[in-house]
Amino acid sequence: MFCKRDLIVVIAVAIVIAVSAIAAAFYQKNEGDTLRITIDGELYGEYSLADNQTVTMTEKLGYNRLVIENGTAYMADADCADKYCMAYKPISKSGETIICLPHKLVVEVCGDRDSQLPDVIVP
Repeated sequence: MFCKRDLIVVIAVAIVIAVSAIAAAFYQKNEGDTLRITIDGELYGEYSLADNQTVTMTEKLGYNRLVIENGTAYMADADCADKYCMAYKPISKSGETIICLPHKLVVEVCGDRDSQLPDVIVP
């Protein structure tokens, strides 16, 4: 029923799945330590996740109020029409973002990105 080629294909697929699972286990998001806020591609500011604070960004397109507390950040208020930015869950891990498209606002958690990605994956 099975020929030698079928066995080779099954083994190759099993190896690919195993390597993918190992790579996924190594790729875990680390806790971030700072928030980088950009508006229309320009850096607005950087804030520590360790400090509980409220940041209100008021620009010509409108305002957003970001709350940083207990190592997480979330959008508490915004005057944009869709308010999708307020629906994001609180962010705390490196690489997570909150985006407000009408206000061209991006909030990103930054941290030690080098430690979360493997340098090379060899099958």
